[in-house]
Amino acid sequence: MKIGVVQQACTADRDRNVAASLDGIRTAAARGADLVCLPELHAGLYFCQTEDPQVFDLAEPIPGPTTVQIAALAGELGVVVVASIFERRAAGLYHNTAVVLDADGTIAGRYRKMHIPDDPGYYEKFYFTPGDLGFQPIDTALGRLGVLVCWDQWYPEAARLMALAGAEVLLYPTAIGWSEADDAAEQARQREAWVTIQRAHAVANGLPVVVCNRIGHEADPSAATGGIRFWGSSFIAGPQGEVLDQADPDAAQVLVVDVDGRRGEAVRRLWPFLRDRRIDAYADLVRRFRD
Repeated sequence: MKIGVVQQACTADRDRNVAASLDGIRTAAARGADLVCLPELHAGLYFCQTEDPQVFDLAEPIPGPTTVQIAALAGELGVVVVASIFERRAAGLYHNTAVVLDADGTIAGRYRKMHIPDDPGYYEKFYFTPGDLGFQPIDTALGRLGVLVCWDQWYPEAARLMALAGAEVLLYPTAIGWSEADDAAEQARQREAWVTIQRAHAVANGLPVVVCNRIGHEADPSAATGGIRFWGSSFIAGPQGEVLDQADPDAAQVLVVDVDGRRGEAVRRLWPFLRDRRIDAYADLVRRFRD
């Protein structure tokens, strides 16, 4: 299967952002992509830098305007698309949701972000209710997709549970970047940690990993900070963590990589981590901490 990622900048103009996403999908499909992943919340700015009740007006139902547009193109091109939506489930109930549009233009399924951060510049707990659909892969015309979102990428438990449920590839729509207050050395450490842990998910589970981030500087609406510079660097890794292709830190790009799903089977035979798991000794993993 050929997998594409659309790395893009986002603005306050929703139509412009969605048009960029659609153009990226077309570009990826023209280069042979069967599956295309978009960045987290790609229809707008990353609004979680501040807490503003008016922002809830941006949320939309599923199906809704963005999913309808992307689904139509997915069906036209015969590709599977992973999109990212600020979901309005009900008044006062909103999710950060990844929606999978199948190759026939139908909604194959959705994943609601499970791990919700609450850190300077990333005040997501104000906006998003934690997901309630669990770590369940989504069946598509191409196979079973283990879709997770951004902050989930730091948790090996999430990747493992998707793998145990039969995911054939892990995908992470993402919006992550640097604070302008961090020096170059700290920025480098953060980005390297981000790449390393996701490559480790590929290794530990014998699965390809697809990561799609946004780019560009987005100002803090409150002017309390210097905003966030999203570091791009979207990448696709094979089942041994090998980076098959990676985008630049600051350029809009479409990557398309041919991923051999059979290699995961071969890798798992040689590195049988699932076989050797000591499931009889892991009960403490469900505790917050061992005091």
